[in-house]
Amino acid sequence: MPPTDDRGVTPAAAFIAYCALARVIDAIKVGDWLLHERSMSLAELRDLALAQQWRAGADEAIWLLEHLDGRSRSLPESEVRAMLVFAGLPAPEVNVNLAVGPGLVVQGDLLYRALRLLVEYEGAHHQEDRDQYAIDIDRYADVRRAGLEYVQVTREKARIPKRAVEEIHDRMVELGYDGPAPEFGDRWRSLFGSVAAAVGPRHTRIRAS
Repeated sequence: MPPTDDRGVTPAAAFIAYCALARVIDAIKVGDWLLHERSMSLAELRDLALAQQWRAGADEAIWLLEHLDGRSRSLPESEVRAMLVFAGLPAPEVNVNLAVGPGLVVQGDLLYRALRLLVEYEGAHHQEDRDQYAIDIDRYADVRRAGLEYVQVTREKARIPKRAVEEIHDRMVELGYDGPAPEFGDRWRSLFGSVAAAVGPRHTRIRAS
């Protein structure tokens, strides 16, 4: 039986089982959320998966460890970060409080510090919640005052992942980025396939090692 706590199966054990069936992008989003909510830790997940590698999803969870980040505050933030990384772009900093002047601190979803570029996810609540809308107006005024650039990724843009990544890359280039361009090959496609397919059959990995 999987390990349990006073409510049932532990979140780490449940996540391992989920990894056996989930797509990569979904597993990253769920894993980030569990870490952010402190329902599990990376150490707990790693130790359980390594100790019980016979368990369905254990190898997949081990493979996912390097792709999880508990600093993400929402599922869409995790989704956008994964899209950038699996397209071959540098991994942005996540939810950074950036001091940009006396008494002025700007918080961004995803930050490319060297480019002074923020990538912000704008969900429906940013438009429908009038209080949030007013907060956003003031926050983006602070961003501009600080001389930072930003790209806003809406829910509609995120539905076309390649286009969203290309828009962010174009802005990065405008700001001086001269690194690799995004690639939409096997690694990119693996993001939208199962974790099991990305990891590969266990007997193949054992033979290779």
